[in-house]
Amino acid sequence: MSRTTAPAPVDRKDDPATSSHGLSHGLKQRHLSMIALGGVIGAGLFVGSGAGIAAAGPSIVVAYAISGLLVMLVMRMLGEMSAANPASGSFSVHAERAIGPWAGFTAGWAFWFLLCVAVGLEGIGAAKIMTGWFPGTPEWAWVALFMLVFCGTNLAAVKNFGEFEFWFAALKVGAIVLFLGIGVLAIVGVLPGTDAPGAANLTGDGGFFPHGSEGLIVGLLASVFAYGGLETVTIAAAESEHPVKGVAKAVRTAMWRIALFYVGSMAVIVTLVPWGDKAVVEKGPYVATLDHLGIPAAGQIMNVVVLIALLSAMNANIYGASRMATSLVARGQGPKVLGRTFGGVPRPAVLVSSVFGFVCVLLSYWRPEDIFIWLLNTIGAIILVVWFFIAVSQLLLRRRTEREAPEKLVVKMWAFPVLTWVALAGMAAIFFLMAREEGTRVQLYWTGGLTVMLAAIGFLLQKLREPASRDA
Repeated sequence: MSRTTAPAPVDRKDDPATSSHGLSHGLKQRHLSMIALGGVIGAGLFVGSGAGIAAAGPSIVVAYAISGLLVMLVMRMLGEMSAANPASGSFSVHAERAIGPWAGFTAGWAFWFLLCVAVGLEGIGAAKIMTGWFPGTPEWAWVALFMLVFCGTNLAAVKNFGEFEFWFAALKVGAIVLFLGIGVLAIVGVLPGTDAPGAANLTGDGGFFPHGSEGLIVGLLASVFAYGGLETVTIAAAESEHPVKGVAKAVRTAMWRIALFYVGSMAVIVTLVPWGDKAVVEKGPYVATLDHLGIPAAGQIMNVVVLIALLSAMNANIYGASRMATSLVARGQGPKVLGRTFGGVPRPAVLVSSVFGFVCVLLSYWRPEDIFIWLLNTIGAIILVVWFFIAVSQLLLRRRTEREAPEKLVVKMWAFPVLTWVALAGMAAIFFLMAREEGTRVQLYWTGGLTVMLAAIGFLLQKLREPASRDA
């Protein structure tokens, strides 16, 4: 029986897998560094973590630490491959090289779909904040305004995206550092008007694990999906001045970023505020903490920060979706019109990605009970599918790179292949836990259906292209 193998890597400049296919290189190192920093701070951290705290109690710190370790392994694997072969298609390119064109097609278009739906969700979230400040104004008008602004930003030179994201990320980083500083002062009892809480909130009201292992599992699942966004830096690296240097630096700092921003924040919140406080879910954990400390206008301050986080995510997701689509088209895995670039910018891909996001917003108003919920369920576990492709690709490509171009291994996965297998086992465990929980089971099934459908289409396209490539 004949066996089809993935083609060996080709490292020519005209190789569509590794070239930037007409894209510019307008991102500076400071842009890339701040994108890497800001990518880890999203609205999921500022708002969504409240549900995890309510489910897990103080053990949410353990949940975020466990999922953070998994994310660090994934980013290290992705960093190894992206430093060796920078490409705007990132993990899609690596999956194609390691497994075959169908895998690159599946990972790439699944991620594109995720980003486009996320753009719509972030637009809705930002619009809700604006209508709170300007009562009587329609949400759709704010969404349309945000879409026009960031679509326009991404239609212009890539340096405009970089500048927007630089300042957005700088504000987010500043806000989280300020929050952590205030929190630490309150914990040690030197913040005016506060007393040191000690371990009362960590050990009281049910203890550190108030809902046992089940609560920890729910918190773990909630924390996994809060880490989405880190992958964008490897996509952006292909348009930076020094792709290899940029992605290597971003990946090497991933550990302290995750520990500081995520695990550190959760530790501060559950130490200062009783985990059962309803305000943690209703207002968000950061607002609840600042209110608890008596910080004036805490709610409005955090609304500004969350708005910035949402707008930053919209900007980054339109960028990431357009670059992923462009990379897929360059490899013959999408409509050719989406691959056209103008002045180094893939404008058709930017427009289509933005329009799809706006359609998702319209669906949330027209059919919120069925179609929009279906969209949300479909993207529920896509990030885990992407991580799975990253781990399998790194497992296969590492040996190949060591044989053919060892000098390209600027970033290396720790304890290879042991930790790669550990990461894959961790992902399998999360899939299993999702199947156990009623709230996440539907998401797993819908995401699985989308993945199987894309894989079938990608495999069919691969088989159709094989005769043509043999004839050539």
